Amino acid sequence: MSAPIEGGPDSTPAPHGQDQPSQRGGPDDANKEKIVQQVPDDCPTPENKEHPHPDATNEKQDGPPPRRSTFKNKFKEQKEKLKTKTKPPGGYDPTPLPDAPPGFTVKFIFHRAENLPAADISTGTSDPFLTATLTTSLPKRHKEDPDLVYRTCTVRKTLEPHWEQEWIVANVPSSGFKLKCRLYDEDWPDHNDRLGNVTIIVPRLSEDWEGFKPPGKEFEVKKRSGSKRAYILKACTSAFTKKVSMTPRLYMSAVVLGKSDPPYGQMYTVGPTYYFKHFSPMIGRMMGIKVNKDEADDSHNQDADAAASTSHSNGKQVEKRTQKYDFQANEIQLAGPVPPKLYHRYVEFRPIIGLLFRGSGLRGKILNKALHHQHSRVYNFDRSTNWGTFKPCSEEASLQFLKMVHFDEGGRIFTYVITLDGLMRFTETGKEFGVDLLSKHTMHSDASIYIACSGEFFIRRLRKPKVTGDPEPGEPTHPEEILPGGPPEETPPTKPEYYQLVIDNDSGTYRPDKSVLPDLQKYLERNFPGLGIVALGCDDPEDQNLKKAQLKVKKREGRTVNMVLNRSPSASSFSSGDISDLENMEQAGDRGRKSKKERAWDLLEEPRRLKEFTGRHPADAVMSGPSGSNVAT
Repeated sequence: MSAPIEGGPDSTPAPHGQDQPSQRGGPDDANKEKIVQQVPDDCPTPENKEHPHPDATNEKQDGPPPRRSTFKNKFKEQKEKLKTKTKPPGGYDPTPLPDAPPGFTVKFIFHRAENLPAADISTGTSDPFLTATLTTSLPKRHKEDPDLVYRTCTVRKTLEPHWEQEWIVANVPSSGFKLKCRLYDEDWPDHNDRLGNVTIIVPRLSEDWEGFKPPGKEFEVKKRSGSKRAYILKACTSAFTKKVSMTPRLYMSAVVLGKSDPPYGQMYTVGPTYYFKHFSPMIGRMMGIKVNKDEADDSHNQDADAAASTSHSNGKQVEKRTQKYDFQANEIQLAGPVPPKLYHRYVEFRPIIGLLFRGSGLRGKILNKALHHQHSRVYNFDRSTNWGTFKPCSEEASLQFLKMVHFDEGGRIFTYVITLDGLMRFTETGKEFGVDLLSKHTMHSDASIYIACSGEFFIRRLRKPKVTGDPEPGEPTHPEEILPGGPPEETPPTKPEYYQLVIDNDSGTYRPDKSVLPDLQKYLERNFPGLGIVALGCDDPEDQNLKKAQLKVKKREGRTVNMVLNRSPSASSFSSGDISDLENMEQAGDRGRKSKKERAWDLLEEPRRLKEFTGRHPADAVMSGPSGSNVAT
């Protein structure tokens, strides 16, 4: 289906009738055809003798298959199970990075697409975005390690989107790469409609590789994987127009920037650093979380705040910031590479956990699908999603992060996950949310088997600007004490030097090792200059005391959180039963309750507990949640 990349007497032409990249232009375009080719989706990743197949890993191969089970073998297996109860498999993984020669840094630019089908019948347009998956022959530490993925922003109501977005990746091996670009129509809250694929293979890379430079090379989009409804509609609208092509086209560039820095065995995103902010007003209202209606209010400097909120001679305030209910899920891409020591596997403390992450077995498939669905609901892309870029490893990056966590307002505690490619996901959750799904790192990681690190963090403000990683900075801090010049009465200062990021490894899902915290601290210090980074172990009494102080501040400056997560975030109405249940939740206070969905999950893990769940005890009057809701208090 594709032409060979290297020209010459041994080159063989593509089979007849297969799609070729469009050839427009002069001899330069013809030369580029020798460098890059468009291939079918199932074409394997290029490899050579220097680099094994991407499925090859750095894991030790298993021995011969086990013999047929005997009483002695069963006794040994039971003995091993007893051992793993105290120390289940998972957590910190010391597997080193594979040895590899120096690779190359490649910059991809996704320029635009044209002639896309209309997936939205009502408007006759689409809301297109693109995801790119990069695979190479570079071996992974484990075969479960995810491939690198990049997502563009969504361009609204158009059939010819212009993205002009860059993606810079380091340590792409000399054996080349396979880049699969998938085009979608964003269709929240329904499933996104696929508009087609483009799969590109480059079999060799070097510093002399010409690549395909801006304004980009044209590639035909394969329609076979696209939405049938969208292409049928396109066929109907173009039936009466002559010389109208049914094939969409994608324009993109790829150039080599030079040799990459070590570690050579780790392919990672260099830049650009970007962020996504996902919003859900309904979850925000149920949780009692308020944010500034105008985002600019998060970053007003002290002078502007003084002009807006200080008292006149009559003692009355001139202006107050308007706030709204909103729940915010955040993603921020950090500059790589992630330190190799930050490498953790989920902890298999129950057999059902392994089934969940691997998606094997009936129960495992159900739970795995539910978690992926829950992840997409919380980190949903819709018209309210904010997107932007910032300069990596700069004060701008620190300020953007502080805006996303709302500085030191309200005693907030956040649950976070950092992926192997440095994508940090976090939401305002903590232990005060009891058993809600958002406090589970499995949801934040989208059920990834391996991640870099996970835990909880919060922000505190110093009285005077001072960059320090000392948990005892030697001066008063907010929220432990009420300080002038910031929340809760005034707008927070915008200099990162006023703040400390206190972060830990409090995650039962992945159980990051305390020994990796210095590496995490250095990584965050590099990405957020000017911001003091305090890394504490979750078993450190100081960390526990600081988080207890945060909870007291939340009760003083905020309100008790009531979480209803099983409902669609886009829901806009309540029934009288919902209101009654919410009132019961208020009365339940901090004791928390289990919803039907949570009890169903427990039942999947322990089918023998069926009687416990079918029988209703007096305590259930408080502990059960509203019908069809996942509730935590």
